[in-house]
Amino acid sequence: MVAPTNPISLPAGFGISVFQSKLTGPRMLTIGPDGAIYTAERGEDRIVRLPDRNADGLADGVEVIADGFDSPSSMIFDQAGNLYVAETTKVIKLTQPDAEGKYTQRQTIIDGLPDGGHSTRTLLFNADESKLYVAIGSSCNVCDEDDERRAAVMEYDPDGSNGRIYAKGLRNAVGITWRPGSNELWATNNGRDMLGDDQPPETVNVATSDGLDFGWPRCHSGRIADPEFGKAANACEGVTPPAVEMQAHSAPLGLAFGNGSNFPEPYQSGLFVAFHGSWNRSTPTGYKVVFVPITDGKAGNAQDFATGWLTDAGAVWGRPVDVIVGRDGSLYISDDAGGAIYRVFAK
Repeated sequence: MVAPTNPISLPAGFGISVFQSKLTGPRMLTIGPDGAIYTAERGEDRIVRLPDRNADGLADGVEVIADGFDSPSSMIFDQAGNLYVAETTKVIKLTQPDAEGKYTQRQTIIDGLPDGGHSTRTLLFNADESKLYVAIGSSCNVCDEDDERRAAVMEYDPDGSNGRIYAKGLRNAVGITWRPGSNELWATNNGRDMLGDDQPPETVNVATSDGLDFGWPRCHSGRIADPEFGKAANACEGVTPPAVEMQAHSAPLGLAFGNGSNFPEPYQSGLFVAFHGSWNRSTPTGYKVVFVPITDGKAGNAQDFATGWLTDAGAVWGRPVDVIVGRDGSLYISDDAGGAIYRVFAK
């Protein structure tokens, strides 16, 4: 196994190794029908497969299965083995893989998504694949949007038709996932900037049904009226509060439940969240992976799980983007600044 460039601190009983390095801007992760890890290598405008066929905890190599995209940020497979890739303004369906798993046909099924501002578009199917969800961030730090699709999670039919708003008021929900055994959509949310070092909190929000409003831009964290857009006395009325509040400016991105891992409890039933890290805080924060314990569907407080990409001296050498549980039961972490995928395993 190859150790990370600098030490990463983990709870007792866990280890970490470099699964694959020398990537350019790896973003969101997914598991393929073959059990391999796939990532959107945004810096190279391609989707790559990172197989570990000999199960030694190290990727066998970087295998390109599709390229020629425009800054892809996420991808997801359906049960038939088709691959859906999200660019900022479109969702593309790839079909007919050849013997090497490279896709030979592609079709744009959703076009004309709003450009500018937050550019990540994250994809998610529901359990029976009757609906496809697309998370779309805001165009600004805080503003009244002209396009209702912004700061929202959209729901589509699998062919890209019948788009509608599923959840709104989420300034930048990069990470979306289902809590295992439920119909609850859990989403990270990046709060607005320029309200100081510690406000408003970053959040994890839970959509227990469609049509919920999480408040942005008028209300933050379900309780903090925006000084510019929340001047009305009832600014937070009708806003669904978050399930978890976390340190402002941490920039939570990908999230994953530990279900399927070989980790001990409470890690199997809890939630892992990747913090990309601050850019405008006087003292940097984030640059780590946190764990949120879940008991009977209710979230506890976030606690550090993997730290060290921000050194004690304030230097940053990596920025976690996404987390996913692999078929081997390990937790995989993408790092777009360090160009690597890490594997966290139970010793």
